[in-house]
Amino acid sequence: MPVEIENSAVAPAPMHTRTSDQRLLDSLDRVRGWVEERGYKGYDPADGLTTPLRALTFRHLLAERLLQQLVWKFPVNIRPLIGIKPLNSTKGRGFMAWGYMLRYKATREEQFKNKALECLSWLQQNTSPKYKNASWGNHFYFTTRSGRMPAQESTIVWSSLIAHAFLEAYEQTRLPHFLETIQGICEWILALPREKTAKGACLSYVAYTQSSIHNSNLLGAAVLARSWKHINDPRYLSVAREAALYSCSRQMADGGWWYGEDPKYHWNDNFHTAYNLDSLKFYTDYSGDSSFQPNIDRGFKLFRETFFESSGRPRYYHNRTYPIDIQCCSQAIDTLANFSREQEGSLELARKVARWTIENMQDRRKGFFYYRQYPLITAKTPYFHWGQATMFKALAHLLLKVSTEGKQPAFGE
Repeated sequence: MPVEIENSAVAPAPMHTRTSDQRLLDSLDRVRGWVEERGYKGYDPADGLTTPLRALTFRHLLAERLLQQLVWKFPVNIRPLIGIKPLNSTKGRGFMAWGYMLRYKATREEQFKNKALECLSWLQQNTSPKYKNASWGNHFYFTTRSGRMPAQESTIVWSSLIAHAFLEAYEQTRLPHFLETIQGICEWILALPREKTAKGACLSYVAYTQSSIHNSNLLGAAVLARSWKHINDPRYLSVAREAALYSCSRQMADGGWWYGEDPKYHWNDNFHTAYNLDSLKFYTDYSGDSSFQPNIDRGFKLFRETFFESSGRPRYYHNRTYPIDIQCCSQAIDTLANFSREQEGSLELARKVARWTIENMQDRRKGFFYYRQYPLITAKTPYFHWGQATMFKALAHLLLKVSTEGKQPAFGE
């Protein structure tokens, strides 16, 4: 386990001496330093089955789920005590690469482009060995109510979010080998099973069975549409539109979405709603097809009015607040920044959420972000992709928007 050393190079200035933008930058630099010091390795919420204690489950599905959930939900980090080591994370690298490219776009500092290129090169060398075309998944076994997902099994969520990092890099650098990787990812997505209905077709979460989930379906649609803009393969746009139609035709009257249509997936939460909105915006912006704009507007209205408290604290579910999850914080900042031009007041709200998150969820001494806040306790386990990489990308995105679209007051100014 790496020793957690205070990074004096990115230590924050005293609170009273910093402007609001400087506080954002300090926070971003501190979490970046934390990740880089650890060589892009860290814990994951679902890594509980990497413990040697897994042998005691005798591969019984329920026993594996109980062990995994115990490690995941325990209020303190017991991983070092049961032999779980920090691991590489493909999704973590993807978010870091995306964030670095956004920092490069904002600052034109070569160091950020070089760090992004290093992460993307690592990702190109660490695609899933199970598939011919580029795709990514967990480095560990993961057991859910739906069954056991093997290590290295690619998912459309991980592969799509990583694809966006490659697309961002290609759009800024025009390096042709990125386009080759993007084309491979799209071919993997096109080969996925699809639930074909009278109102659209849902891209599967995984390749080995049909699993219809709205945010993963729309993430795939967004990547296909964004890639179509550069590759001009008509299949990309056709499948993307069918996927968008599937999820938009099943949007609820209040503007929200269930996680999935199967009754066992009937919950509505903050960051999956945000994924849906971002993906529909990518689809609209890159395809030029505005037919789903009313769905975006209804969804964003629900998102803004339902998932935030007046302080900027993000709520997890549409009908209750706890747990306060760092993924809700990071994705809220990211999505609100993404809609800064289209939705009045979203940039100010993004800054308010960032302020609350930095003040309440970032470790003041070490710079990493906590996992969750409960009514009586804060779970401070420093997950890599779930908290650090997603917050780095979100803050990088927010700083880019602030620098290009004006500086609204925040942090009590």
